[in-house]
Amino acid sequence: MKKLEFIGRVLFAIPFAIIGFSHLFMSTEFLLMLEHSLFPGSMYAVILSGIMLIIASISILLNKFVKVACLWLAGMLFLIITTIHIPNMFIIEHFNEAYVSLLKDTALLGASIMISIFLTEKK
Repeated sequence: MKKLEFIGRVLFAIPFAIIGFSHLFMSTEFLLMLEHSLFPGSMYAVILSGIMLIIASISILLNKFVKVACLWLAGMLFLIITTIHIPNMFIIEHFNEAYVSLLKDTALLGASIMISIFLTEKK
């Protein structure tokens, strides 16, 4: 079970780290899509959220402060869903991408909450 727990942590954390690094090197086209978000200062929030994703991923990989990191991820995902994905669903050009992202991030939100409850830190 310990090996499965480790594999699960890696499979959960690595994509968040990759997404975090990609936030630091966003393309102009993607940043322009953020103009439609309801999040204030969205251009700067991209960089800050990327750094926070990387920190949360490292915390999960090292099995330190996992509960805090997963609840932090859940909060971030909730903000992303409500301020970016839902508003983008009302823009015809972005509907398909927003719909898929909404479903994906909702699933990750649930997983983050479950992990924060069930995955305990090493003593």
